[in-house]
Amino acid sequence: MQTNKIYQEEHIVSPMWQLWKAFASNPFAVAGLWAVIFLLLLVLLGPILAPFPPEMQNPEVILLPPSWDALGHVSHFLGTDDLGRDLFSRILHGVRLTFGMSLVVVLFALIVGFVIGSLSGMMRGLKSSILGHLLDALLSIPSLLLAILVVAVTGPGLSNIFWAVGIALTPQFVRAIHQAIHEELQKEYVIAAKLDGASQLQIFWYVIMPNVWEVVIIQTTIAISVAILDIAALGFLNLGAQAPSPEWGAMIHQGLNSLLIAPWSITIPGLAILFTVLSINLVGDGLRSALAPIRN
Repeated sequence: MQTNKIYQEEHIVSPMWQLWKAFASNPFAVAGLWAVIFLLLLVLLGPILAPFPPEMQNPEVILLPPSWDALGHVSHFLGTDDLGRDLFSRILHGVRLTFGMSLVVVLFALIVGFVIGSLSGMMRGLKSSILGHLLDALLSIPSLLLAILVVAVTGPGLSNIFWAVGIALTPQFVRAIHQAIHEELQKEYVIAAKLDGASQLQIFWYVIMPNVWEVVIIQTTIAISVAILDIAALGFLNLGAQAPSPEWGAMIHQGLNSLLIAPWSITIPGLAILFTVLSINLVGDGLRSALAPIRN
């Protein structure tokens, strides 16, 4: 039997739904999200969708312009380079090396930075002060320069890029999480939780961390853009991925010799880097704007 509701119940929207509504109200952020999803699909399916192997050379189509040019051909949609390699296939294979590797690198830096930043943020006194000054000194060095220093010690190569960029990004996570936790420890609700008898672990996970996750999310989006640029820059400087790797920065380096006669061999991987970084930044700006009303 259906009963009538005498009292009107107020529907309380969850914070995650509020975050999504605020994020979805920004069309640029939604466009960036779709672009990131598209890039993630290319990371998984790019090598399957590529019509040619990335290192396959065809001397009959050397420096073929893109298909929309009068001299281009539809079989090589984005043209070819000075060795007759299909640029469209190399771009699809390079998504995994540039964008995919940046995600793995940021995940590594996030895990290490979260552990160190959480431990240091919960500390007090001299240990916390020393670590804070040490992090300030490390952050004064640009991440690309720090990555170049690591590559100078370990040597060029894709495997060394992982450690170089990961080590360069870790201090940023440590500092952001350390500062956020240290500020939250000064709040009155933390003191109230201590007076209620909560342990240090309970205070950290159930009291402090719900207010720190937004810092972690924003720092992660920033780090992904920095990682993409650092990986591409190291490849361009011939310190990262080596020829004939289809990594986007290395593709730009390999196309320098034919810049004047085949500018598409440089502009196409450059536009791929621009599109990826712009998509990540749009999502990051959307998250910052969506988190601001919830935080306030």
